[in-house]
Amino acid sequence: MRIIDVQDMDSIIESVRPKTNNDVRQKVLSIISDVRKRKDKAIKEYETKFSGVKIHSLKVTKQEIKSAYSKVGKDQIDGIKLAKMRLEKSENAVRKKLQNISITMDGIVIKKAFLPIDIVGCYIPGGKARYPSTIVMSVVPAKVAGVKKIIAVSPSNEKGEIDPLTLVAADICGVDAFYKMGGAQAIAALAYGTESIPQVDKIVGPGGAFVTLAKSLLSEIVSIDMVAGPTELAIVADTTANAEFVALDIISQAEHSPDTMCCLITNSLKLKNLVLKSLKQKIRIIKRASIVKESLRKNGFIAICNTEQQMTDFANRLAPEHLEIITKNPQKLAKEIKSAGLTLIGKNTPSSASDYLLGSNHILPTNRFGRTRGSLGVLDYMKIQTQIESSKPALEKISKYMKALTEAEGLPNHYEAVKGRLS
Repeated sequence: MRIIDVQDMDSIIESVRPKTNNDVRQKVLSIISDVRKRKDKAIKEYETKFSGVKIHSLKVTKQEIKSAYSKVGKDQIDGIKLAKMRLEKSENAVRKKLQNISITMDGIVIKKAFLPIDIVGCYIPGGKARYPSTIVMSVVPAKVAGVKKIIAVSPSNEKGEIDPLTLVAADICGVDAFYKMGGAQAIAALAYGTESIPQVDKIVGPGGAFVTLAKSLLSEIVSIDMVAGPTELAIVADTTANAEFVALDIISQAEHSPDTMCCLITNSLKLKNLVLKSLKQKIRIIKRASIVKESLRKNGFIAICNTEQQMTDFANRLAPEHLEIITKNPQKLAKEIKSAGLTLIGKNTPSSASDYLLGSNHILPTNRFGRTRGSLGVLDYMKIQTQIESSKPALEKISKYMKALTEAEGLPNHYEAVKGRLS
């Protein structure tokens, strides 16, 4: 991990932000264009190219889902059900607050209703990895919102199959259709629709560089949730923090992929040294060590600050996806944090637990988008429908001001449309 002395925050943050490779951009654009033209045929070719297996049918069958149950353990199923129950409780609490609103003023009635989106596509990372928990995180809020149709997509493994627990999670959470496809081609298929895959109104879910870029590029024609991936973790910690806990949490996020960004923000040189020592020891014996080492080598860093205020300022500027606070008074410091995707307070709130079973959502904004939004939730699956009805007396009351404003903007016919109703 790099050691950074925090002085010029803006230049440091710019240096650690992920950069879009132009070659990747061109490849993604090419895939999108190809899928738009050749639809299912193009998708199947890309799946064969990337997984090495010929895909005959993109849609997962009922028999495949039924068979998946025999390949998973009871504790795994119970874990999915527990994650679903806790997230449902959290999202239902928000949904109950979204009551329809009616405002009346001077003969004008404005009504605002919270309506679910009709059809959404949930991207579930897969292939060599397995993310059944992401099914829970993307589907449960959609069901709570009342989305009519939920499509899930995920790349198959080298056998041309979807991870069994992912299929079981999809069944438990209420996915309507599941397709074997991943990468930029899956995002393009959901955006444009194909012979077998319906066009969706919105695409949600995390992914690697290709998926994230495809979502961003296609946001011109389909709504997306956010830029969500690769994952990020920042830990704000002082001399009271347990270095072992810090090291474990850094490793737990770094194991996602070599593109993961993990960092420690501290005002303690002693803690820095203890964390580095612990990481060195643990990486020798952990599983997925090669991924963790590559992630920390490429993107990991420790930011050395002079004061607690400098730590919070740096954390807010960085706006990481996950932000852990392990300090003497973490609640106090948490009040100063405004930009993290998710803030985890205290030594017993590891980001890894929030990825599964704490009742929060692990689909979170990355690449500094934590400055403007938080985790995926029921609001992402709803729209505010506004209706307005005006009376003739209401138009008479605003007529003079309509004339003044429309003349100021050089749009006289706007006023004439009102005036014509008053004569």
